[in-house]
Amino acid sequence: AAAGILCYVGAYVFITYDDYDHFFEDVYTLIPAVIIIAVGTLLFIIGLIGCCATIRESRCGLATFVIILLLVFITEVVVVVLGYIYRAKVEDEVDHSIRKVYNGYNGTNPDAASRAIDYVQRQLRCCGIHNYSDWENTVWFKQTKNNSAPLSCCKAALSNCTGSLTRPMDLYSEGCEALVVKKLQEIMMYVIWAALAFAAIQLLGMLCACIVLCRRSRDPAYELLITGGTYA
Repeated sequence: AAAGILCYVGAYVFITYDDYDHFFEDVYTLIPAVIIIAVGTLLFIIGLIGCCATIRESRCGLATFVIILLLVFITEVVVVVLGYIYRAKVEDEVDHSIRKVYNGYNGTNPDAASRAIDYVQRQLRCCGIHNYSDWENTVWFKQTKNNSAPLSCCKAALSNCTGSLTRPMDLYSEGCEALVVKKLQEIMMYVIWAALAFAAIQLLGMLCACIVLCRRSRDPAYELLITGGTYA
């Protein structure tokens, strides 16, 4: 179950990143996701080893289980550290690339950057970088000469919106930059909390395995008694 949840969290980051990848010049945000998927896959195998070793009370199996869990625990600590580092970098990365993305907007569906901007504006209910007036400085605005923002800036409840800047009340008032940063930082926090939660579970797993190991080595019922050359 833990392995499945970790893989789901990693996959969620991949899917969400695909929607916002045009706002990044680096794919560093995928590193914690890759690690956490790998950990989830490994954790499933480790769980099977731990169950078999516990049922058979195999000293060697339990020792192997504890060592592997310790390595996975260290890996998850690395995920948490990377998550915090990259979460802090999100704002600078988005601020550095978002103007370039908006200037490359051409309003056509086949263009990936244009689709990404339209998707973000509809999904996050925002318009422009800081507000709708940012569109006045874009190449697309100057070429179309219709004094309007893209239709993706229109409020969802309005059916007759044309994106005209003369009717700002029809457009989303909040800029997209802050909302994109907030969204991506939330995603990184999901990874961080998932890694922390399962690191705590693995600590418990290691503790339980150590207890079984200690009982296995101290329980006299497991000792082989020899008396007078015969087994007792």
